[in-house]
Amino acid sequence: MPQSTIAVIGSLNIDFITRTLRIPEPGETLTAKSFDTGFGGKGANQAVACARLAPKDVIVRIMGNVGDDIFGKDYFEGLKKEGINAGGVKMLEGEKTGVSNIIVDEISGENRILFTANANYKFGNMEEGGWDVVPEQADVVVFQLETPLDLVLHNMHLAREKKKHVILNPAPASLLPDSAYQDIDTLIMNETESKILSGSSHQNLPPAELAPLFLKWGVQEAVIITLGGEGLVFATASGASGHVAARKVKVVDTTAAGDTFVGAYAVQRVQHEGEAGSFDYKKALEFATGAAAKSVEKVGAMAAIPYLREL
Repeated sequence: MPQSTIAVIGSLNIDFITRTLRIPEPGETLTAKSFDTGFGGKGANQAVACARLAPKDVIVRIMGNVGDDIFGKDYFEGLKKEGINAGGVKMLEGEKTGVSNIIVDEISGENRILFTANANYKFGNMEEGGWDVVPEQADVVVFQLETPLDLVLHNMHLAREKKKHVILNPAPASLLPDSAYQDIDTLIMNETESKILSGSSHQNLPPAELAPLFLKWGVQEAVIITLGGEGLVFATASGASGHVAARKVKVVDTTAAGDTFVGAYAVQRVQHEGEAGSFDYKKALEFATGAAAKSVEKVGAMAAIPYLREL
């Protein structure tokens, strides 16, 4: 069976994770329950989700930057252990690896995250090709917004020109130029992100009405809006739409749920790339929903991402 490739272009961070019984009020000091560190970043998390949830005939690559600090040096070994091709990751001299500070409320399982980009924002000269990071040997290319927006827009356009399937997860959310949507095949976002992207004049629309709006703006194939415990809604250019319910599980930590969902969906997409008109959206979304549900039952970000055998 021929191999297919997912390329994830995005951030590689070190996560500093603090777990607490409640979020402190302004000016208040609390004793936390625990503290841990781990590999993270939306790009790396989504690449790990792809690697853990894909069959053996799918290759996963990641493109991005780390610093030449101890975190960056350790990162390559971590990616190797996951079976991810890290040939597109650059270690930048004199730079620091990106960092995410994550506070997890143990009662609800919800999290708050502060992201510091560091090396994730340091790319070469655009005119000299330093921004061109889409690998030729990729079938599906996944983007987020923890790297510079202009870099993402440039490479989404490049990927579309190379006839790759482009998935964008616009997190952290930022308004996109109108021209960006025609370079997106699949747009995956949560409800908050969908409202930010839709702009003030559309923020009161329910998710089921927002999804087809992005198709009108140019998204090529599908728009997916995740709703946490309420599941998700989707709309496709072929006219399919609907709701997929969330799995009922005990929520421990939601940190990696979104990234797990994106990675799981990318795996489903790459296995059927080129099968025009035959992609089973409902089946793919149920698979991704199941993977995300499994992740919230565990503590941590990358550590909570499930393997295919667990589903």
